[in-house]
Amino acid sequence: MRIGVPKEIKVHEYRVGLTPASVAELVAHGHEVFVETKAGNGIDCPDKAYEKAGATILPTAADVFAKSDMIVKVKEPQLPEIELLEPRHILFTYLHLAADKPQAEGLMKSGATCIAYETVTSRTGALPLLKPMSEVAGRMSVQVGAHYLEKEPGGRGVLLGGVPGVAPAKVAILGGGVAGVNAAQMAVGMRADVTIYDISNERLAELDMFFGSQIKTAYASRDAIARAVDEAELVIGAVLVPGAAAPKLVTRDMLKTMKRGSVLVDIAIDQGGCFETSHATTHSDPVFEIDGVIHYCVANMPGAVARTSAFALNNATLPFALRIANLGAEEAMRQDPHLANGLNVSGGKIRHQAVAEALDLPYEPA
Repeated sequence: MRIGVPKEIKVHEYRVGLTPASVAELVAHGHEVFVETKAGNGIDCPDKAYEKAGATILPTAADVFAKSDMIVKVKEPQLPEIELLEPRHILFTYLHLAADKPQAEGLMKSGATCIAYETVTSRTGALPLLKPMSEVAGRMSVQVGAHYLEKEPGGRGVLLGGVPGVAPAKVAILGGGVAGVNAAQMAVGMRADVTIYDISNERLAELDMFFGSQIKTAYASRDAIARAVDEAELVIGAVLVPGAAAPKLVTRDMLKTMKRGSVLVDIAIDQGGCFETSHATTHSDPVFEIDGVIHYCVANMPGAVARTSAFALNNATLPFALRIANLGAEEAMRQDPHLANGLNVSGGKIRHQAVAEALDLPYEPA
């Protein structure tokens, strides 16, 4: 198969769909790989590294799309990229369509087969291609939250871990999944006062066993979340409903009870965000303030640590990309129902039920 890797064009996105090591693996299996020039510069992988791995360097994204059968990316295609897609193309990348109807309609119009990293499943029902970026975003959420709690960027002037004689900041983490656990690990390491909220009692028991006395857990009722927002200096939204829009857990009214200079970090912003007041921001303009509360809602958080993120992502995506390349998309999904769960759009139709429901569009199973 001919596989293309365009340079990412989302604002301040430095990751790349395939690393040189991944290219070498695909080439070793008999596939051709075309990489847009400078696609890997953001992770310190120049064109020479890709050429050494066996890739052909092309000057433009249009050239890459024209030459390739499968396009491997990181972030959802932007409008100029959607215009380059054809029915013959397989697109393998993050899509997050539930919060982006124009993109969904563009992909439907293209006729391409679009497989989303974030809805590919494992035998246990986990999301293996979302996991590495959830790990990164969870760890980053505490890092950026601690920064914006500082006075200079407009925060409350609170040190997350406190000091002897001064209490640490209270951190409320909404969601006990991969992102939430990684956020908690970082917050605990910084000696914050951490509580994780979740709607699964089974999950809360697992978290209690894992963290012991390092954290507190609470059932995520509306009343409990309202109290958490009232008391916490840092609230991290880490909820996920696979393929669907994130539920709005923190309302505008709840926001008014927060301490001035407190911080909200919305990891769920790719799926529309879990705070009623959230809207997507970028690394060049990452925060905004409402009712004295700082909102950090960057839609591609892991892009800030592009090298770590790109290599972690490739570790997870390469086996699936190789399977698609070896067998073709249809046969690969026929043999692997977990990969088939990643199919969001094909033949001009929405193929994922949760996405269709979120966008109020017709759903037609493949």
